[in-house]
Amino acid sequence: MDSFFQQLINGLALGSIYGLIALGYTMVYGVLRFINFAHSDVLMLGAYAAFFLAPKVQQIVPLPGLAGALIVMLLAALICAAAGMLIEFLAYRPLRSRPKLTVLITAIGVSLFIEFTCQHKAVFGAANRAFPKLIDFPNFTFLGLTFTSLNVIIVLVTAALLAGMWFIVQRTRTGAAMRAVSFNQQAAALMGINISRIITFTFGLGSALAAVAGVLYALGAPAIEPLMGTQPGLRAFIAAVVGGIGNLPGAVLGGILLGLLETFAGGIPGLSTYRDAIAFAILILILLFKPAGLLGKATVEKV
Repeated sequence: MDSFFQQLINGLALGSIYGLIALGYTMVYGVLRFINFAHSDVLMLGAYAAFFLAPKVQQIVPLPGLAGALIVMLLAALICAAAGMLIEFLAYRPLRSRPKLTVLITAIGVSLFIEFTCQHKAVFGAANRAFPKLIDFPNFTFLGLTFTSLNVIIVLVTAALLAGMWFIVQRTRTGAAMRAVSFNQQAAALMGINISRIITFTFGLGSALAAVAGVLYALGAPAIEPLMGTQPGLRAFIAAVVGGIGNLPGAVLGGILLGLLETFAGGIPGLSTYRDAIAFAILILILLFKPAGLLGKATVEKV
């Protein structure tokens, strides 16, 4: 039983990372109804932003330390928010009236452009880099189970950001405008809502979430490199679909379920090498039997 609960704790932390990344996917999809495949690369940009910011912040605030880590994370989130808004302005806004397939292909192209540009030696280079230690993460034991403070921080940050996103979407005027744009862009524009501003804000918010997820993911990773966002981004996309893409609690629920399944599969002899296959099998089953996801709602489109 101790082993079971230990795997449960590890799975919750891993799933929280997936859920945090999936929140960015589902924010953009909820408004624009398309998948921003460059989201995982914004995660990588957030990790590199923190990597280069840490020595500068350390000159003002001691690192490792909670205050310094928060400053680094906030600055990385602001940088990635600006990057996300720039990507929307340059790549997606000119295609807003085009078919969704065109925008989807463009998103894949933007993702590849960022990845291969960042691998150039004049940018980040392809070599792995050790991520700086922003905060001490001591282990502690409770009821015979070993906890790492990093895992606890990941779960708490994910819960806090989910609550914050829910409040913004459900309890603010900007959130009401986002829901209106998601429902009907033309009607929202007739009601005086600035469509471009709302979409840009959504991209900025989603990219800031990706930056926070990138920093937290890098803190537990052995090193960072320009392709570091590919695998967690793909799993987060699966999590968003499983939970019900466009649904904020569903994104986190899907991430936690996927993280738990991966963790338990990795602890079973003979299944550890099939973790990716398990993730995609879950996606296929969800699409077959509940296409809207666990918390998503089926919608009817008129032809």
